[in-house]
Amino acid sequence: MTYNEALNFIVSKQSLGIKPGLERISALLAEMGNPQNDLKIIHIAGTNGKGTAANTIAASLTENGFKTGLFTSPWVTDYREQIQINGAFISEKHFAEYINRYQNADATEFELLTAVMYKYFKDSHVDYAVIECGMGGAGDATNVENRNISVITSVSLDHTAFLGGTVEKIAYEKAGIIKENGICILYPNSECEYIFENVCKEKNARLIKVKETGDWFLNNRAVISEALKCIAGIEAFTVCALPARKERIGNILLDGGHNLSAARYLESSLTDHETAVIGMMADKDIDGYLSVIAPRCKKIITTVPNNPRAVSAKELKKIAEKYCADVTAIDNPAEAVKQQGVTLICGSFFLARDVRKYFI
Repeated sequence: MTYNEALNFIVSKQSLGIKPGLERISALLAEMGNPQNDLKIIHIAGTNGKGTAANTIAASLTENGFKTGLFTSPWVTDYREQIQINGAFISEKHFAEYINRYQNADATEFELLTAVMYKYFKDSHVDYAVIECGMGGAGDATNVENRNISVITSVSLDHTAFLGGTVEKIAYEKAGIIKENGICILYPNSECEYIFENVCKEKNARLIKVKETGDWFLNNRAVISEALKCIAGIEAFTVCALPARKERIGNILLDGGHNLSAARYLESSLTDHETAVIGMMADKDIDGYLSVIAPRCKKIITTVPNNPRAVSAKELKKIAEKYCADVTAIDNPAEAVKQQGVTLICGSFFLARDVRKYFI
């Protein structure tokens, strides 16, 4: 199996959709010899900020001489960026070999990718594996290890169809990554801290609560700092800048955030005369997101990211018109970003993936 064949094969599994539950991946990992149980894992869950936390923790461990695996999603620049060791993507050769070996597994795309990651990290003898949850916590395919250091970033409403319609329900789902006698580092989530406190008491886990600073970036930095101290006594680090996280490319601001909290964080970098290209998934809180972003725009071009869950440009236009007088729908993202005066592209990591290559 060539790399392109392996990539096409695993991407084709997107048609299976999202299937919460650990039965399928547990069976596949058992076939692999349960590699996850031989790894020192830093497991990261949260609604916003977990990608930055994961990348920064992994980079800092690497800089301090540890062989470090990193697993994040979704990808923006290359499918293989989701599985890295010491900042290097899994090679095309290794990726194809693992997919070929386990292609007959009963698994979704994310489950197969996750299992391959654990096996690759075990075979590569990493010192630490920094694992970002795909969605939620308890029922996420990454939640299969028997021990870890748990890191919880900012918690808010997202993926409500799968995780629950309240912050409390979502928090309880994310608290599912906390292990017996483990350590949990917690962002100052005032609405739901008691849930993490209760789970830590039930599991005899040590809870390290970060104090509220009033600033999202400083809160997240404090979470990273506490994690690095616990893992390896690391004091000094630099927070990683990531693709499509308030990324500035020339005069264009590119951001893949897609929920209300992400919108509020992005808003701090906006003017009142943005020309925005916006595409979103239909299962997001579209009205909530646009209620923050759209009033800061003089013009909006709605479009359709290349994903079956994307909302139509026409439907997104109807919602955006509640908050902005000048809205146009253009289905093709490549055509949308070619419109004159575009200064902002936002609403989805899938949209960022579609268009980022045009500006690099």
